[in-house]
Amino acid sequence: MSQLFNSLDPSPFFEKDIDPKAEEYIVDSFRELNPGTSAELVVHLDQPPRPEEEKAVGDSIREHFARQALRLQRQLRQLLRRGFVSLGIGLGFLAIVLVVSEGIAEMVGESPLALLFQQSLLIVGWVAMWRPLEIFLYDWWPIVGEKRVHARLSGIQVRIAASLSRR
Repeated sequence: MSQLFNSLDPSPFFEKDIDPKAEEYIVDSFRELNPGTSAELVVHLDQPPRPEEEKAVGDSIREHFARQALRLQRQLRQLLRRGFVSLGIGLGFLAIVLVVSEGIAEMVGESPLALLFQQSLLIVGWVAMWRPLEIFLYDWWPIVGEKRVHARLSGIQVRIAASLSRR
């Protein structure tokens, strides 16, 4: 049982975090299943569990994954908030760059040097949009996937089995 929970976590048993390696193993194993497949987590112990131990372990594991799902939800919310702030900054910067670019065209005319400055400013303006677009197109997908896995694990049936080993 001590290998399942993080020994450095001083929380009461019900609120203890699962050991990071055990969590990684559980999550990776769960990902290998088809999404619609029902699953059960079987914890093998050296000795038969007490009846209250099985319920406490199951509750603790489900609570851990529920907390992780909430943590990922907060992380997603923060990322999207950062994306909207970045989008506002990027759009504002792009608008300023476009105005400056037009100002250069009016002041200098259509000379090759003016065209070089205009195109350079336009590229810089679109580069400023890189991060918001990256957030909204790519960065949120992995967090949503992780959250789904942890949310599904927060409802998993946990069974404790005694593994009789020879000594």
